[in-house]
Amino acid sequence: MTRRFCNIRVKSLMAKEESTQQWSKTGDNSTIRNRKRVPTSKDKITRHLSNDDTPSSNGTSAQQFSKGEASDGPSEVVLQMLVMGLSLSTRFYKITQPPHVCWDETHFGKMGSYYINRTFFFDVHPPLGKMLIGLAGHMTGYNGTFPFLKPGDKYEHHNYWGMRGFCAGLGSFLPIFAYLIVLDLSQSRSAALITASLLIFDTGCITISQYILLDPILMFFIMAAVLSMVKFNRQRHRPFSVPWWLWLVLTGVSLAGALGVKFVGLFVILLVGLNTLSDLWRLLGDLSLSLMEVTKHFLARVVGLIVLPLLLYVAIFAVHFLVLNKSGPGDGFFSSAFQSRLIGNNLHNASMPEFLAYGSTITVKNLRIAGGYLHSHWHLYPEGVGAKQQQVTAYHHKDYNNLWIVQRQQNDEYPSESPELVRHGDIIRLEHKETTRNLHSHLHEAPVTKRHFQVTGYGTNGSGDANDLWKVELSGGQKGDLVKVLRSKVRFIHRASGCVLYSSGKTLPKWGWEQGEVTCSPYLKETPNSQWNIEDHINPKLPNISLSILKPNFLEILLESHIVMIRGNSGLKPKDNEMTSKPWHWPINYQGLRFSGVNNSDYRVYLLGNPVVWWLNLASLGLYIVMVVVTSVALQRGLSLGANIIGRSAVLRGGGGLLLLGWALHYAPFYAMGRVLYYHHYFPAMLFNSMLSGITLDILLKSSDAVLQPPYCDWLQRFGQTVLLFSVFYSFYLFHPLSYGMTGPLAHEQGSTMAGLKWMDSWEF
Repeated sequence: MTRRFCNIRVKSLMAKEESTQQWSKTGDNSTIRNRKRVPTSKDKITRHLSNDDTPSSNGTSAQQFSKGEASDGPSEVVLQMLVMGLSLSTRFYKITQPPHVCWDETHFGKMGSYYINRTFFFDVHPPLGKMLIGLAGHMTGYNGTFPFLKPGDKYEHHNYWGMRGFCAGLGSFLPIFAYLIVLDLSQSRSAALITASLLIFDTGCITISQYILLDPILMFFIMAAVLSMVKFNRQRHRPFSVPWWLWLVLTGVSLAGALGVKFVGLFVILLVGLNTLSDLWRLLGDLSLSLMEVTKHFLARVVGLIVLPLLLYVAIFAVHFLVLNKSGPGDGFFSSAFQSRLIGNNLHNASMPEFLAYGSTITVKNLRIAGGYLHSHWHLYPEGVGAKQQQVTAYHHKDYNNLWIVQRQQNDEYPSESPELVRHGDIIRLEHKETTRNLHSHLHEAPVTKRHFQVTGYGTNGSGDANDLWKVELSGGQKGDLVKVLRSKVRFIHRASGCVLYSSGKTLPKWGWEQGEVTCSPYLKETPNSQWNIEDHINPKLPNISLSILKPNFLEILLESHIVMIRGNSGLKPKDNEMTSKPWHWPINYQGLRFSGVNNSDYRVYLLGNPVVWWLNLASLGLYIVMVVVTSVALQRGLSLGANIIGRSAVLRGGGGLLLLGWALHYAPFYAMGRVLYYHHYFPAMLFNSMLSGITLDILLKSSDAVLQPPYCDWLQRFGQTVLLFSVFYSFYLFHPLSYGMTGPLAHEQGSTMAGLKWMDSWEF
């Protein structure tokens, strides 16, 4: 019946194309601005490519050839409930196991605790995910007292299950979201079921959803944005209706959520942006719309997809700053002015001497965002790294070893009355309070930035040599100007060599405790790296002033927090004994991640995708390209193809092309990233790959009707679907201990639950 209808439809469209050509030959263009263009056979393909279900001239939909298969009804509701039920059961099974901290729970569980305790911290990601984790913990009775020190720490009586359950709940929505997206893009229930099965029974998706991590929250918002975008596209024939506005607003909300969890959310924003530009270009070419109507469409999308997400994103940070109002471990990453707003910080509502004086004890903070405090400790530079003298570094945390004493050139006694103030152009020494060694530089090269000079601590009890002397320069200052605490931008020029004290922003090796490198730069251009301010200032002989006037406004702290996050993200380093990976490893499932346990006595959890699912996804990428090329060439050459093949080709290029673009946008940028990368970074791209696999494999199986007659083509299709689903489920059965935990012998030992399943040497379970 469907085939007969489609043949009639094609003939009808060809007849209308003929009539259109005849009309154009008359040369009558008097009504060109008001005409309605008659659809042609090319338009049919175009509508498939854009998933436009606008009714055509005979009242039928351009996708009617497959409407019957995806029609709503009781059976469809039952299928969606089945998908959701299987997803929930696989994600919540053994959710409390193991009852100890696993992998990055040590970070994100701890950050959830910080929100409950309102303690300020620093993280390289935007705050929404951690706020939601903290809220989930608070709502389920967790009081924020567990320290989350390291993986393996027992939770004991603490209510950790609420935070895990929240992440698992959001992760459970991924298969049903994928089902609905593929159902709308392909109008094929079987394609949607294949997609849902790939995600429901993927051990990697299960594992990453069961723990206190940002990934399930991020993927929830990414998939919600894509689903809302696809649903919005389906409302094109009802512009500005309630459903049209609903899906537009939900798309904007989901985009704000994705970006509010991780900056990776920018990739789905780019996907929606490209789709929106394509949609607006289509509207601009629709001559039945006036320019005023096109402008209304444009403004609606600006409001829904730019203004609304931006406002929500800013609101997320407003809540973040409002909640985290107490001093905590993240203070030192931010400027002195930023810290002055935190309750408990030594700068909050503090008072101290306004002008720097000799004999004062101070801390010196670099003005580069996340530049750190000038710091020293008893450890020496190792053999072969410049002079073997005391290390001087930039340290991001409050510490006693950040304290320095401002001394004159000579060790003269200070007058007992008011101390002498330091001025622009003065020559001083900075003596480290704890070790009594002077800040020192010489012509040895710096440990990391080889074109700069080394900075060390030298001398004993304040005695040293001429290389301990530094000239004080104020930004825009003149000789005799006083140095103001917190407000003056100070540079320290080395008197002997003329170089300037500099925070390079680079990280020292493990011998330097991975603290920041401090050098003496021969390049004297004024930059934040070479500028410092006096933050703490202790001198009982001077009068104090209030520092409340230094508190920054909201936009200033919003900008500063983003600069700190971006710089922190780019400087991430791998943890001890942690295996990093390269982007080419990910699609082939080359190497997983150890979430818990190492030895046979441990409860072991290993993040690794279901091999059948991931290798099917990889094969489907190649298969998709081959199928699109073959059908495109055939259509371009004008070969006679059946209506079913034409319709499937349109789905491949339209819905499949959108998913391929989503996969590429969430995968390709990692090749250009300089930061440390892990296997779990691929999971958003894997969602798009799985949806593309569902469409590609479904169309491949249905294409059996091109070589076989009914009912044989139907039998072959059912057989292929059965083999596919059985392979996915059986592989899940074999590898499910990786997700749900295993104890006892390791994979290479006799009696292991994973014996014989280490199909790649790079797998570490």
